[in-house]
Amino acid sequence: MISPRQVFLMALCCALAVSPIYYHQPLLPQIASTFGVPSARGSLIATLTQLGYAMGLLLLVPLADGVQPRTLASRAIVANAMALIACAAAPSFATLSVCSFLVGTTSISAQIIIPAVSGKATLAARGRVVGSLLGGLSSGVLLARTLSGIVGALWGWRSIFVIASVIDIALLFVIMKLPMSNTLVAIRYRELMQSLAGLVREERLLRVSAAMGFLVFAAFSALWATLAVLLARPPYHYGPATIGAFGLIGLVGLSVSPQLGAVVDRMGSRHIATAGALTVLIAFAFVAAGGRSLVWLIVGMVLLDLGNRTSFIANQARIYALRPEARSRLNTVFMVSYFLGGAVGAALGGAGALRAAWVGLAAVGVLLSLAAVAVNSLAFGRPSSAIVDGQV
Repeated sequence: MISPRQVFLMALCCALAVSPIYYHQPLLPQIASTFGVPSARGSLIATLTQLGYAMGLLLLVPLADGVQPRTLASRAIVANAMALIACAAAPSFATLSVCSFLVGTTSISAQIIIPAVSGKATLAARGRVVGSLLGGLSSGVLLARTLSGIVGALWGWRSIFVIASVIDIALLFVIMKLPMSNTLVAIRYRELMQSLAGLVREERLLRVSAAMGFLVFAAFSALWATLAVLLARPPYHYGPATIGAFGLIGLVGLSVSPQLGAVVDRMGSRHIATAGALTVLIAFAFVAAGGRSLVWLIVGMVLLDLGNRTSFIANQARIYALRPEARSRLNTVFMVSYFLGGAVGAALGGAGALRAAWVGLAAVGVLLSLAAVAVNSLAFGRPSSAIVDGQV
């Protein structure tokens, strides 16, 4: 069992640990201007950060099944602080791109915390605990986008990376409250990595959840990777501080994360995951009108956040019920797929926005969310499905 106080502290850790992969988003036009590159090319920073995060999840997070999560998370945080300082001092766009990849690779502590803490929760409460931790993640996203926009407007984009490294040092003290794991397994790194392929091959529910996560987060990232560029153009002409304030839209979803987890516990994740993807689909209908109406854009962003959050909680809660001894590896497969989707979505969103601005971006989001609905529906529509309702 885990106490509410421990859940709160670990949610705080998740918030601080995930922030570095989002600090750059409101600042992409400012960064591009500093190095004299086209604003559309600035989205490469977002793509590489997401890609780095996926690689960190793949190569580092599985170690938490054999190493105390507290130790592994602490080492990752120290490496992350160093990468952030390197970003602040980057003399060229190419150097910043490489350092952004390293920031992503080392920002993985939250994904060490979540399976470790969820494993201490009872089955009946797991959805609520995951929802609370996701609330922490969302708080980190809000902190990152809002704080970086303000700091970037006042002192320039480099300053936020220095501040972020200081936050990492503070995080080291909080991470000491992470519960010790009593389910560690003795397994070599090579065997650990090979076991990931075995989990994908043997667990059909994991494959379905990973595919849905890829597609829904790709749609979500398509908007956030291009939002700063589109809002800096006519008719808005917004600066970094205003663009960063758009991150506060996520407060709506943040406030209902624990309730969403409770709904998953009560109704099962299959239909809730589909509902989340459908909400994302509807959101992009409003985003398409973003160039003409700020109100429609905000409505679309609220729905997008709720849909992504709902799908995430539902998919993550159902994979944690599969194999208690392999939670970190299950989480690795899911989150690697999730953030690879983020990298692909950032690239596709940039391409769509370049071709047709808000409408092009919306077209990308609609296609990705439709694919997510199809994956979940077709997977469970097969008569031969071995997945029973109690598992989903």
